[in-house]
Amino acid sequence: MSDTARLSTRSATRTAPVLRIRSRISSCRWAASIASPRPVENVRSRWELWTTGRWSVNNGEENAPRPRFRVGRRWIVSAGVLTAGEPGTEHVGAAPATPGGPPVPQQPGAPTAPAIAPDVPTVRLAAAGTALVLGVPDTGLPYVLHWGADLPDTAGLAALSGPAVPHNTVDAAFPLSLVPGQGEGWSGHPGLSGHREGRASHPSWLVREVVVDPLPDAPAGTGGVLVFTAEAPAAGLGLRGELRMEADGLVRARLEATNTGEDVWTPAALHVFLPLPREAEEVLDPTGRWCRERVPQRRDLAQGTLLRASRRGRTGHDAPLFLVAGTSGFGFRRGEVWGVHVAWSGDHVHLAERLPEGAGQADAVLGGGELLHPGEVRLAPGESYGTPWVCFSWSDRGLDGMSARVHRWLRARPHHPATPRPVVLNTWEAVYFDHRLDTLRALADTAARVGVERFVLDDGWFRGRRDDTAGLGDWTVDPEVWPDGLHPLFDHVRALGMQVGLWVEPEMANPDSDLFRAHPDWILSPADHRPPTGRGQHVLDLGRPEVAAYLLERLDALVAEYRPDHLKWDHNRDLLEAVHGPTGGAGVHRQTAAVYALLDRLRARHPGLEVESCSSGGGRVDLGVLERTDRVWASDVNDPLERLAIQRWTGLLLPPELVGGHVGGPVSHTTGRVTDLATRCLTALIGHPGIEWDISVCTEEELGVLARWTALYRELRPLLHTGDLVRADDPDPAEQLDGVVARDGAQAVFRYARLTSSVRTHPGRVRLPGLRPDLRYRLRWRQDVGWPATMQRAVPEWFTLGEAVASGRVLERSGVQLPNLAPGQVILLHLTPA
Repeated sequence: MSDTARLSTRSATRTAPVLRIRSRISSCRWAASIASPRPVENVRSRWELWTTGRWSVNNGEENAPRPRFRVGRRWIVSAGVLTAGEPGTEHVGAAPATPGGPPVPQQPGAPTAPAIAPDVPTVRLAAAGTALVLGVPDTGLPYVLHWGADLPDTAGLAALSGPAVPHNTVDAAFPLSLVPGQGEGWSGHPGLSGHREGRASHPSWLVREVVVDPLPDAPAGTGGVLVFTAEAPAAGLGLRGELRMEADGLVRARLEATNTGEDVWTPAALHVFLPLPREAEEVLDPTGRWCRERVPQRRDLAQGTLLRASRRGRTGHDAPLFLVAGTSGFGFRRGEVWGVHVAWSGDHVHLAERLPEGAGQADAVLGGGELLHPGEVRLAPGESYGTPWVCFSWSDRGLDGMSARVHRWLRARPHHPATPRPVVLNTWEAVYFDHRLDTLRALADTAARVGVERFVLDDGWFRGRRDDTAGLGDWTVDPEVWPDGLHPLFDHVRALGMQVGLWVEPEMANPDSDLFRAHPDWILSPADHRPPTGRGQHVLDLGRPEVAAYLLERLDALVAEYRPDHLKWDHNRDLLEAVHGPTGGAGVHRQTAAVYALLDRLRARHPGLEVESCSSGGGRVDLGVLERTDRVWASDVNDPLERLAIQRWTGLLLPPELVGGHVGGPVSHTTGRVTDLATRCLTALIGHPGIEWDISVCTEEELGVLARWTALYRELRPLLHTGDLVRADDPDPAEQLDGVVARDGAQAVFRYARLTSSVRTHPGRVRLPGLRPDLRYRLRWRQDVGWPATMQRAVPEWFTLGEAVASGRVLERSGVQLPNLAPGQVILLHLTPA
């Protein structure tokens, strides 16, 4: 069977086309369906359904909504509820066997791409102030008429969406579908491309079924799920698309292509696109490197293609997280923005594309998907390739509004971390490879004293691991360093009331390891040579079942014996020349799917186990890996002034509780910069905080600060990990203001940092965003970790008093005078109801 993200065998036999609108009471075995010899999208007179009144369904439930049907010309669907496009004959109860109106014409054998019909049936999926409105044409795939602000009334939308036909282009106006191609007059990146042993594929699609369901567990009328299936018989392809409007307005989409032909089909690309309007004039696509992840970069969204392709075999330190298009000058709190994220930990593509002729009914497109290497996926007849989820977020409140949709969706997942995020101590920068039981016990004693809740033993515990050149792959405890195993340390840690964590890097092997010497063929590598090493290690080929089985056995044995609460799962290099040995083909796709499967199997065996995604810092941060992990390590740098920016921009995608950040020592191990302890503590506070420092040699004063800091975190943790992240559009580049505001606006925390010296003599009035204008707040600055160093003769009067009372409107529209902090200093403001 060939390489796919999901493989399935499907019959090429198709039943009559069906459109189903499943109601909120579909659990009572009620649904509306219409069948015809051709796709229902071709029916000019259609049933329109809405729910009204009360009725009793056949399973005995009382007072369920009563379905009503009537004939009309246009479907308008919201979360599975259709509203009328035009008045027509009304029927109450079940739909008649044969709808009224003119007879249904037969499906032509060779459809052509559809023009934009003014009366095209439309499907509206809406939630939390945003809407996705799709046209379902007579021929061809569904297309998006609108993605942006909610449109409760879509009357006239389709009629006003058809563009002019300029000279020297195709002879008709074509809508750009969810999977655009050249048959739609589109000369940009195709949504689907591939070949049959060199024969090109340009499918002409027949839609067989469109199903609209309510969003599970969401209030009626909130969100919805649209699934369509289509076939291109001449091309020998089937297509399934799924779009979900989540309850907080995040749009998620994925596609699956099936080979219904008689020979092998090789996909080259399968990407999802949504339209952009002409108002999208700028684009933001963060980049970065090791210890400097998530660096913002902006440019005009000019004509042409802005393509961010990652061929690193992992997400990458330079991954954009979100590729964002927006109105001119958009920021965290201003402007209209459209963002895309590909939820995949292998090679991927994000792109924004604007051509001179536009994009059908739109001006440009935004999208992405997996980057497939030549021949990486080959589908035998009946096999399917499924894309990763591609996530889209729109906001008219700037980047904060865009991020909030993702954060709220993440928090609503059933597997989102439900327990309070514990304060961590990680041993890496404290001891590196120098593992000694007495030293680590003393470190644990001090950790417990200052309020640490989880003690993580990092790299260096397994056989032969005295530095980073040996031992990877041999996942047994080193008997020379740990003659009694890890039990003496872990028992001691648990006796102190802390959880236990353990570092692993399962996907890698050192040449100097028993595993490599025994199985050199297990390396992800061309047959005739080895790829260059990175950090002294090679990548294991997890696409080989025997390799995945070995790793599962070793990890399972470790977890079963030592019962860690947490695994820090590292991945310290890019994949280069990633060739799957048994086939000689490109191996990144297979490798990524195998890593996901390994994580899934391990966690199925140990349901309480938490996993952290670390990849030489922030090299694997995406929503694909976060479906099976509980936090990410944002960066290997613990320098707080670097971390302030990294954590701010990681927040484009992730809420604070999923982002690890630690208090390091006074001198940063990666930058050499000396920073104040209070600054280090307050930087790590808004996140999932920890300590990475040999605190057994700290002074009593330093230990007192750490103890007060962990107590402050435990006090604020419920707010920090449930509220909305807010980031100010700072007018002074020398400062940074970030915060978290409770969902109900009742309280908030803001962190104000002076990054460098400023041309201003003092900050002036600093506005605090995101507050409720009608609520009066008690504003106080938290002195738990000490006074900041300042550059002034006197602080503002309210700061001396320690608190003040003002309305949210005053604090957000007028602001508050803050002290003139010295460079590298941070203060914390806490707002509660007055």
